[in-house]
Amino acid sequence: MAALTGSSGFAAPTTTVWSADAVTVDGVYEHLEALQAVADANDGNRAAGTSGYEASGAYVEQTLRAAGYTPHRQYFDFDYFAELAPAQLAQVSPGATTYGTGTYTYSGSGDVTAAVQGVDLHLDGDRASTSGCEASDFAGFTAGNIALIQRGTCGFGDKAANATAAGASAVIIFNQGNDPGRMDLIVGTLGGIVTDLPVVGASFADGNELATTTGAVAHVFASTEMDRRQTFNIVAETRKGRADNVVMMGAHLDSVSDGPGINDNGSGSASILETAVQLAEVNKLNNQVRFAWWGAEELGLLGSEHYVSDLVENDPAALQRIATYVNYDMVASPNYVIGVYDADQSTYPAPVDVPAGSPETEDVFTDYFDHVGQPWVDTEFSGRSDYQAFIVNGVPASGLFTGADGTKSDEEVAMFGGTAGIIYDPSYHQPGDTLANVDKEALDIMSNAIAHATITLAQDTSAINDKRSAGKSGNPHPVMDVGEQPAA
Repeated sequence: MAALTGSSGFAAPTTTVWSADAVTVDGVYEHLEALQAVADANDGNRAAGTSGYEASGAYVEQTLRAAGYTPHRQYFDFDYFAELAPAQLAQVSPGATTYGTGTYTYSGSGDVTAAVQGVDLHLDGDRASTSGCEASDFAGFTAGNIALIQRGTCGFGDKAANATAAGASAVIIFNQGNDPGRMDLIVGTLGGIVTDLPVVGASFADGNELATTTGAVAHVFASTEMDRRQTFNIVAETRKGRADNVVMMGAHLDSVSDGPGINDNGSGSASILETAVQLAEVNKLNNQVRFAWWGAEELGLLGSEHYVSDLVENDPAALQRIATYVNYDMVASPNYVIGVYDADQSTYPAPVDVPAGSPETEDVFTDYFDHVGQPWVDTEFSGRSDYQAFIVNGVPASGLFTGADGTKSDEEVAMFGGTAGIIYDPSYHQPGDTLANVDKEALDIMSNAIAHATITLAQDTSAINDKRSAGKSGNPHPVMDVGEQPAA
């Protein structure tokens, strides 16, 4: 179990009382059971703009109110998307080959058989692809052909929109192939309604085969639904703690339309929910803690983007009062690693700007794991989750991640067990992301760390932003074991 105890590098005031029950994996799992029941009663999913998401939100709100919080909803409009049938991709001439594929979020519908035409491809993989990023890439493109486009440089939506303008009948976007992590089947989001064409994904190998086969003709099928709907974020904060130095913990509440989303991201949502419940029992907090459950993350990080954009436009001072934002997106993957966002770039150069204070936020997790003897690995500080809007606006961030569609290595198996050569979550974005897809050991490890980080940052953020709470000496206590009380 995880006790709400003090931390490495941050002082824990002796007047604080920790919950006797603390955050336990069983407590977190009960919330996951509730979210599974919601999905079971609502067409098997909890996607934004659906009855399943509404019921998920109601459960979170009910639980928070019972713990003494006053949650509120922040509504926003968004482009709704649902896949109605599985995508299909096959070469039909000169050979007959069926490829693994998937529908891009915000793809249109269509059943197309046509010639395949590559768009400014870089098949040698020696540099990042710019395929399809500019209208000029489509010079000489034959209207009615299927546009074969490579991942890289610009957004998928830009590529699809340019293909539409060039008269393509369908779009295949395949992986980039310039490093081991960009070889497998890629299926992403177009970010909004930018085309009515079917847009499907492919691996680098399959895209390469289509690109190098003379006279290739392919069949592309996608069936989708899109319209404009309303959804919401849920935000709740502690009554205690200084409101001019807020610590934010966030997780997206929505699932994809294809499944219940119990690992992605019921696991993060349930973990911060149980943490909030137990934190309400602590009698003194130096800093206010704000919890957020984001809507429509699966459609392009829309909820967190709306939240931050609203602060930028209407209350920039409130944004400045956020000491750090910590994100939890998938923390119970069945073939897990214990991953911490690599804010100090000790393993992965970040493809985004890393705000000052982010490495110090990362240290809260890594110091804790080191203290308790838990192996961990860096995971790229990529901005590919709900911390993106925060870091773009200069708010420090970090987070935890047990893996999604990346492939587990032999070295990671030696550290965490599991199976090399398969992805961290084989049910990622699939109907199989149910309670049976959750690894309780990973969930236990991560809920421990989440509880630790929450109470740590609630008591002191001085290493991050040099703000010290009243009465603090600045002398750090060591990480305390579960159940340990600070010295009198």
